[in-house]
Amino acid sequence: MPAPHSTIDDLTRALEGAGYHAPRQLVTAVFLAMRLQRPLLLEGEPGVGKTELAKALAQVLGRPLLRLQCYDGMEQREALYEWNHAAQLLRMRAAQASAAPDEIEREIYQARYLIRRPLLQALEAPAPGAVLLIDEVDRADEPFEAFLLEYLGEYQVSIPELGTVRAVAAPLTLLTSNRTRDLNDAVKRRCLYQWLDYPERERELAIVRSQVPEASAALTEQVTQFVSRLRSQPFANAFQRSPGIAESVEWAKALVALDTLTLDPEVIQDTAGILFKQREDVAALQPLMDQLLEVQ
Repeated sequence: MPAPHSTIDDLTRALEGAGYHAPRQLVTAVFLAMRLQRPLLLEGEPGVGKTELAKALAQVLGRPLLRLQCYDGMEQREALYEWNHAAQLLRMRAAQASAAPDEIEREIYQARYLIRRPLLQALEAPAPGAVLLIDEVDRADEPFEAFLLEYLGEYQVSIPELGTVRAVAAPLTLLTSNRTRDLNDAVKRRCLYQWLDYPERERELAIVRSQVPEASAALTEQVTQFVSRLRSQPFANAFQRSPGIAESVEWAKALVALDTLTLDPEVIQDTAGILFKQREDVAALQPLMDQLLEVQ
């Protein structure tokens, strides 16, 4: 039986089977990342499906998903490894009576005393390899980006006490960025690149249907149409951030939980906190309600 990613069309169908409806351009980028064994940098607004793509790929490919959530001030040890100092200390005390100092040092700096973090776990994952998600890399600082270059370029890392660790099988590596700042050119050069935009309405309709099958066809149509209008001009200018796919899905689930049959101003206002996460955006919704519902 052919692999579920032997062609771009096969990969598209496999992702749809996992509930992820991706445009062909994105599937092509993923396909090439696998074939060329290159990391893939995904940029776009929050909530457009960057993280969900990694989850869907892990499911489709039958690989473990390893996630490295980046943040300001992140240190290398949190991404790669740290030594189990308690175990090393116990071993050192046990060996002091019978071993020379250089032998003790060799003994305690062995792989069994490593606490492996996502990067090292990805490199050591057996074939066919892991899916490594380096999430929101734009939140980390520039020194951390520099640290990633060896991994991104060669699928290897250097551990001073042990030497170079190379990938057993090349991990499928996805980096995501919300563009809170520009990434270093050296990082970009080592990656394939794809921008993720808000989906076209038909694709978002398919996503909501697959993620919230209990919603009626009429309600799903109304949800996707309303959210699409929110993102369109001139309405999008009224909000600090438009709702993403994640918000569309959560809103549909909430409306089903409320036994909503059709959208109206009251239920929209009562559930606006699912679509928007800023007080100002929720307030801006009210005066636009009649215009937004015109096509419902």
